[in-house]
Amino acid sequence: MPPLVRIRSERDQMSAIERRIADFVLENAALLRDYSSQQLANALGISQSSVVKFSQKLGFKGYPDLKYSIGEAVARNGNGQMVDLPEAAAPTDAYGQLLDELRRSKAAAEEETRLLNPREQIEPIVGLLDRAGKVFVCGLGDDGLFAREFAMRLSLLGVLTVHQADPILMMANLSAVRDDDVLLMFSEHGKLPELSQISRQFQAGGGKVVSITRHTANPLRAHADGTLVISAHDPSPHVAQLLYRNSLHYLLDFLFVLLCHASPERRQQLDINLERIQHLLDS
Repeated sequence: MPPLVRIRSERDQMSAIERRIADFVLENAALLRDYSSQQLANALGISQSSVVKFSQKLGFKGYPDLKYSIGEAVARNGNGQMVDLPEAAAPTDAYGQLLDELRRSKAAAEEETRLLNPREQIEPIVGLLDRAGKVFVCGLGDDGLFAREFAMRLSLLGVLTVHQADPILMMANLSAVRDDDVLLMFSEHGKLPELSQISRQFQAGGGKVVSITRHTANPLRAHADGTLVISAHDPSPHVAQLLYRNSLHYLLDFLFVLLCHASPERRQQLDINLERIQHLLDS
């Protein structure tokens, strides 16, 4: 994984000192080649050993290796972003700048999310869903909107789906859990106690739990049988929320496409259901 992507994605799990180092590196990636570990430590008012430990925690032998890797990424991509976007004239007004910044931020967040959900992590989840007797889907608040939409998509594929936006009603449904059932639990931060309780009860009944959260350390993700994670970082909270929604849509779209290709019978059922819906709309 490219070093800047890894730093951004793991920032929320770092200590206070590590986050200071991470923020400095992310904001000054193109200038990092001019900093020794001691100079970086002096700039942040921390010890040199903290910089070395930060580098090693990311999987590098030391700070020189980290600095070299970041220098290569910056040289490859010019501005340290992990995606190459088409060349375009720099916007000169505030409207154009906002448009360009949002476009680039969305592309970068999608790329980071893709890297954080490799094939060996996604394919077992596709297998669980494809073989499931029933798929339970749960999410509260904004997460409930994504849960409802994905539950509908699964139903169109002919998957027996149990969707609830009320944790009490979902808990009541757990008596129907069997060994081949799967629970998709949508929770951006993964910290709601009631969702963790539902997940534990579901696993106690023999089912498998797949969590869908931000790429942060959280109880729901820690105890899930499979995990899908979203990367969406921005200094402005309102933009970070947009990036989260956009990247989550991207990941769920890809998961749906994989499910369609995993079973010709399901694709055929999808076509049949879409035709029925269209007939209903036209009548």
